[in-house]
Amino acid sequence: MNETITQINDVLWSYVLMVALIGCGLWFTWRTRFMQFRMLGEMVRLLGDSAVGNNRQGHRHVSSFQAFAVSVATRVGTGNLAGVATAIAIGGPGAVFWMWAIAIIGSATAFVESTLAQLFKQRHADSFIGGPAYYIQKGLHSRWMAILFAVLITINFGLSNNSIQSNTICGAMQSAFGWSPLWVGIVLSALALGIVFGGIHRIARVSSVLVPLMAIGYFILAVIVIVMNIELIPHVMKVIFTNAFGLEQAVGGGLGATMMNGIKRGLFSNEAGEGSAPNVAATAAVTHPVKQGLIQALGVFTDTLLVCSCTAFIILISGLYQTPELNGIALTQSALQSEVGAMGPVFIAVAILLFAFSSIIGNYYYGEANIRFMTHRPWVLTVYRIFSGGVMVMFGALATLETVWSIGDLCMALLTACNLVAIIGLGRYAFRLLDDYRQQKRQGIKEPTFHRQKFPEIANELECWE
Repeated sequence: MNETITQINDVLWSYVLMVALIGCGLWFTWRTRFMQFRMLGEMVRLLGDSAVGNNRQGHRHVSSFQAFAVSVATRVGTGNLAGVATAIAIGGPGAVFWMWAIAIIGSATAFVESTLAQLFKQRHADSFIGGPAYYIQKGLHSRWMAILFAVLITINFGLSNNSIQSNTICGAMQSAFGWSPLWVGIVLSALALGIVFGGIHRIARVSSVLVPLMAIGYFILAVIVIVMNIELIPHVMKVIFTNAFGLEQAVGGGLGATMMNGIKRGLFSNEAGEGSAPNVAATAAVTHPVKQGLIQALGVFTDTLLVCSCTAFIILISGLYQTPELNGIALTQSALQSEVGAMGPVFIAVAILLFAFSSIIGNYYYGEANIRFMTHRPWVLTVYRIFSGGVMVMFGALATLETVWSIGDLCMALLTACNLVAIIGLGRYAFRLLDDYRQQKRQGIKEPTFHRQKFPEIANELECWE
C-alpha cells in the first residue's frame, strides 16, 4: 500500500505540482509587482498594529493578529523540525535552497489566496467564516468544485495532517524520555478534544500564546548554535547552493530528488497555495482584504525563512545528515544533541510538543470551517471533532512514520491542485484589490478601506463589505 501511494506521489510531485507551484508563484509575483519585497515593511506594520491595537469591529471577532497566529500555528509544526530533516536526509542539503525559493515566490501565492478569502468571507455566529470553498462557489460559481475542495481539506488537515503531528510528537517523546506512544497519544487526544470543542475563539487564544513563545525560543537556540559554529557557516552555505543545482551529489540526492523534496517539505511547512491558511485568514476583522493578505504573506517568511532555516543550519552544522539511519525528528534531535549536549533531545521534544500540538488544534479548524460549508447538521461537526482530535491523533501515535507522511503527501497534492485552479481563475480580483490599496496609501490614507461597490460585477456575493 505504501509503495503504491509513494509512486502516485512521485508522479504528482515530479510532473504536475512542481511546475504548477513555481509557475503560479512567479506569475503572482510578477502581477503583484513583487509585493513580497516592496511591501515587507507594510506587512510588519500591519502585524504590529493588529497585535497591540483594539479590534474596532467587536470584541468577539477574531483579530488580524489572532488569525495570523492560528495560521502560523498550523505552519510551524512538524514540517519545520521533522520535515526539514527528512528533506535534507533524502534530497541532500540543496533541498534547503528549494525550500527558500518556494517560500519567496510562494508568499505572493499566499497573498492572493488569503486576500480572496477575505473578499468572499461570510458572517457566522460571532466571527467571520470563509476560505477556498467559499471563493470557489461565489467567485467561480462552481458548487461541485467547492464541495470537492471542502472534502479534500477536511481529510488532509483535520485527519491526515493531525496524524503526522501526533506521530512526530510521540517519536520525540519516546526518543527523549522513553515514553510509550500509546500513552502519549491518549494524553494528546484528551487535550486536543478539550480545545477543539471550544471553537475558533479558544483555538485563537491558545495559538496567540503558544506560537510566539515557541518560535522565539527555538530561534534563540538556533542563533546560539550558529554563533558557536560561526566559522562553519560559509561551508554550510556553499554545500546548500552547490547541491541545490546538482553540482555536488550528496546523500543520493540528484537534482530532481533535491528539488522535489525541498518543494514538498517547503509546501508542507509554509502551505502557500495549498488553500489552508485562507480558511483562518477569512475570520479576521479588517477594513480591507489586502491587509490580511499581506499579513499571511509574512507568515510564509516567518515559517520557512526563519524557523525552517533554524533547523536546517543546526542539522548541516552537525554533519549528521550523512548518517543513513537518521531521518525525521530523530535527525533533528541528534543534531542538536551533538551541539548542545544531552539537553538537546529534551529541548526538541518540548519544542515539537508545542509546535505540533498547536498545529493539531489549528488543523482542526480548517476542517471545521469546511464542514460548516458543506452542512449545518451539528452531529456531523461533533463526529468530525471526535475523529480529528481523538481518532486520528491516536492513529498517528501508533502508525509508522512512512505511512503517515505518504498519506499526507498524497492528500496535500490533490488539495493544492484544486486550490491552484481556483486562484488562477480569481487572481484578477486580488490584483485589483492590491491596486486599490496602494492607491489609497499614495493618497495618504493610513488605513485603507474597501466597499463592495468598487466591484459592481460581484457586489451581490460580497456580504461583508457594505
